[in-house]
Amino acid sequence: MSTKINVLQVIPKLGYGGAETGCYDIAHYLAEQGCGSFIATSGGELLKFVKKKKVGIFKLPVHSKNPILIFFNVIILSILIIFKKINIVHARSRAPAWSSYFACILTNTKFVTTFHGTYNFKTNLKKFYNSIMLRSKLTIAGSNFIFNHINENYSEYLNKKKKLRVIFRGINIDYFNPQNISILKQEKLKKEWGLDPHKFTILMPGRLTYWKGQEKFIEALNILIEDFNVTNFQAILLGPDQGRKVYSKKLFSLVERYSLTKKVKFISHCKEMPLAYSLADVVVSASIEPEAFGRVAVESQSMGKPIVASNIGGSKETVLNKKSGYLYKHDDPRELAKNLNTIMDLSQEELKLMGNEGRKNVTKKFDVEVMCDSNLREYKKLFKI
Repeated sequence: MSTKINVLQVIPKLGYGGAETGCYDIAHYLAEQGCGSFIATSGGELLKFVKKKKVGIFKLPVHSKNPILIFFNVIILSILIIFKKINIVHARSRAPAWSSYFACILTNTKFVTTFHGTYNFKTNLKKFYNSIMLRSKLTIAGSNFIFNHINENYSEYLNKKKKLRVIFRGINIDYFNPQNISILKQEKLKKEWGLDPHKFTILMPGRLTYWKGQEKFIEALNILIEDFNVTNFQAILLGPDQGRKVYSKKLFSLVERYSLTKKVKFISHCKEMPLAYSLADVVVSASIEPEAFGRVAVESQSMGKPIVASNIGGSKETVLNKKSGYLYKHDDPRELAKNLNTIMDLSQEELKLMGNEGRKNVTKKFDVEVMCDSNLREYKKLFKI
């Protein structure tokens, strides 16, 4: 075995999601710590930012669930493991985990997984498919919520020989830093989005999909007007529909029905999310299903912005209720409206204090450096086994 730790991370696509950015961050951190760092993926927008001199990239169809392609991936991954002297393979999704699992068996290599979501199941077959994430020497849960979900639903796949460990996801607090925002860029983006500087700005980031709760959010805005007589605000729904045209049309219709067309803006994309957060007075995460971690709540706090988030999933662990923001009952738009009204009643000084609490919270618990260091320490423990 090589005396150097060489880690191969396997992920379907290297996009901008939580799993993908975590993979990207750890890959570069490992290289900086003198480890061999490699990624196997089918592609993705984030690939162009990978420093190829530090991180080796292998393009494979690891996103596929096709048994033939999975078998192909097993063979190629096994060859890569042997020739690159890989001693730890870290899979970050179920389809590539199956390929990685068999490749690790063939090459006697340590297998690690990260359980990134709840991976819901309705049949035993789907549960068996999901169980690949627990057939590793080490399974990493991204939050206590995911840790508990695994113990409650997959106890039959856990044993003393396999380790289950919580490592909170982290974000780059230097990137998500309000002090690094350009005022000129702010003014330019305000004009592009047609924002009124005199109105309270509510930002809800997230792809347009039903479980992200955009419908509940729009209902809450209507309640804010009808029940609380609050009108001096503008709301931004920031995220792509990713081909969900029926759902996006439903949202447009809901906005029209509540006569909110002059108050709600749909923006499909923003290249610089810290800049988008900087324009908001408050940020909303309205998911109606549990987030495994919930990047929006953490990123907004890192940017010094109050967050209003549903009280399920990872947000319960990342938001300091009534200090860095507010948690509300996830399926109750009236409570969401009430919390928005409470925040809108705060003075600028009170908003700033809440934002400062959020920044301190993230710096202490969810810095990407902490996440990367924790992963490396776990790799080193496996390396010694």
